[in-house]
Amino acid sequence: MKEYNIDNLGVIHQIDPKEFSYDKKYIEEYDEFKVLTDKMGHLRLGYLIGAIGKTPGNLIDFGYGNGSFLEATRDFGIKSFGTDISGYKIPDRCTFVESERIYNEHYDVFCFFDSLEHVKDLGFIKNLKTDYIYISLPWCHYHKMGEEWFMNWKHRKPNEHLHHFDKDSLVGFFNSHGYALIGHSNIEDVIRKPVDDLPNILTAIFKKNKEKNNGI
Repeated sequence: MKEYNIDNLGVIHQIDPKEFSYDKKYIEEYDEFKVLTDKMGHLRLGYLIGAIGKTPGNLIDFGYGNGSFLEATRDFGIKSFGTDISGYKIPDRCTFVESERIYNEHYDVFCFFDSLEHVKDLGFIKNLKTDYIYISLPWCHYHKMGEEWFMNWKHRKPNEHLHHFDKDSLVGFFNSHGYALIGHSNIEDVIRKPVDDLPNILTAIFKKNKEKNNGI
């Protein structure tokens, strides 16, 4: 594990990753799975509404990819925003936000679907203006299964996936930024089938604490 370190919350970070290209071609590969990603968009939206007990007025999808989730939210009457570095066209009737401007406005929900683990510096979370953070990412079982499992894990993608979380480390990370867990599951596994007997995708929703943000 010499190319990784583990912080005090249990999050695994790749050390000195090389530059990775998230270009339009990278995103277009997901068009092969558009039927599945469209289903995923509706699954994610249903889980969000059920977890927070209401339909948000607006939201932003960080790394919207081929836009399936934004299409689902837009068609449900939600004011939908997105940001992505790939240059892939944002769906019609959704609003593109430049990455450096994501801090300028308040969003009811800030969404990270298969995107947070790609961001080199996670410190930007403290600058977001949002009530809820909704996230899905590969569920890392290193702390249960050990180093050999981790080094052979299908989601350990050097230079692409830079951070790896299990449920406890994800909760600890967001708690440290002033967000409390309100629900988690591996609901996406009904579509994104695991190759072993372990949960594959970790989905979680966090709510911003109203109290002082732990000094952050």
